[in-house]
Amino acid sequence: MRILVVEDELKMAGLLRRGLVEEGHAVDVTRSGDDAVWMAAATEYDAIVLDLMLPGIDGVEACRRMRDQGVWAPVLMLTARDGVDDRIAGLDAGADDYLPKPFSFAELLARLRALARRGAVERPVVLEAGDLRLDPATREAWRGDTRVDLSPKEFALLETFMRRPGQVLSRYQLLEHAWDYAYENRSNVIDVYVRYLRAKIDRPFGRASLETVRGVGYRLRPDGQ
Repeated sequence: MRILVVEDELKMAGLLRRGLVEEGHAVDVTRSGDDAVWMAAATEYDAIVLDLMLPGIDGVEACRRMRDQGVWAPVLMLTARDGVDDRIAGLDAGADDYLPKPFSFAELLARLRALARRGAVERPVVLEAGDLRLDPATREAWRGDTRVDLSPKEFALLETFMRRPGQVLSRYQLLEHAWDYAYENRSNVIDVYVRYLRAKIDRPFGRASLETVRGVGYRLRPDGQ
């Protein structure tokens, strides 16, 4: 694999580089989050080892910028052992996994192998369909620059649609993703909530993004229009 190591501690960066090279990997090292962003955009890495605490922009912001630029290489974030909030922020920014310091080098290798098996699959942090945007981490949705207030179930249903733009989803599929088995009134709840969504994300903006597919279910237009 070709791996980018982003670590500002010289000793740790040297140990990581030496160990990865001994395992047969090609390794580039940088100490800066800003440099990591342009290097990741310029080179097709198989994985990125990204420390959270960096000079300039930190690892969370570096990861977010990489994803915004369409860099989908798997990111393994190195964090402090007690930094739960930092780990959450890193994962929400687009990191694929984290490893608390201090760590076993053998475990780091195993996690990198697991990430490499997934490949550089597109996994946007903010879901988009045209000017319709949804952020699963902050639980916010927008149509253009206008924020749209959604109930938890409306948000869950819209997220299901936006993770599968253009796909026809049956009422059963939508129920399975947005409601649990304990919910009893399953007859027309999808139709009701689709109407709620249309009243919030479509009609006020003159759009018709949620389409009814007769006899099957519903579909979100990929262009969000």
